[in-house]
Amino acid sequence: MSFFDYVSANSEIIGFLLLQHLQVVLLAVGFATAISLGVAIGTERLPRVRAALLATSGTILTIPSFALFGLLIPVFGLGVAPTVLALTVYAIFPILRNTVTALETVDGAVIDAATGMGMGSGRRLRIVRLPLAWPVILNGIRVATIMVVAIAAIGAAVRGPGLGELIFRGLSRIGGANALNEALSGVVAIVVVALLLDVLFLLIGKLTTPRGLHV
Repeated sequence: MSFFDYVSANSEIIGFLLLQHLQVVLLAVGFATAISLGVAIGTERLPRVRAALLATSGTILTIPSFALFGLLIPVFGLGVAPTVLALTVYAIFPILRNTVTALETVDGAVIDAATGMGMGSGRRLRIVRLPLAWPVILNGIRVATIMVVAIAAIGAAVRGPGLGELIFRGLSRIGGANALNEALSGVVAIVVVALLLDVLFLLIGKLTTPRGLHV
């Protein structure tokens, strides 16, 4: 059976796993975004704490994904929980780094003008700083998303949802009938998910970036 014939014959299961993969990635990125924004805003007056958290989240990226998934099994078991948690941990650093950088580089003159208009720190953050920082923050979210799309495939090692199931199952019986097609369909589908999400974030950037900030 050719690759395209295999995909056609198994389109239902491939589509189901693709949706699972997409859901688990977006869930993890959503958690990571909330955590990163909270940490970046909450540690503005605590530079040492912020630096320590950035260093810690950056160091976590050096942990091999297989090892991190495995370390989570004794506490969280198998399935969705360890998969989402591991992906969230990996996604935090690029989002946190970009959020911190974006907030720190907002033009001081703009902030002074907002202060002169009587805005408190909360209003300055909501109305001035976050909108100006948003393009950089969004780019961090985009990078984190594309990164965890690939890492999510490893979640199959802990029985997590997604396209990794096709890859692991195909590789486990390589040499058998359609084993290569099965693994390859998982790989191609992951590339498709990454491309779709990349395009989605580009559209979100165009729609949500303040008009004066479009380059």
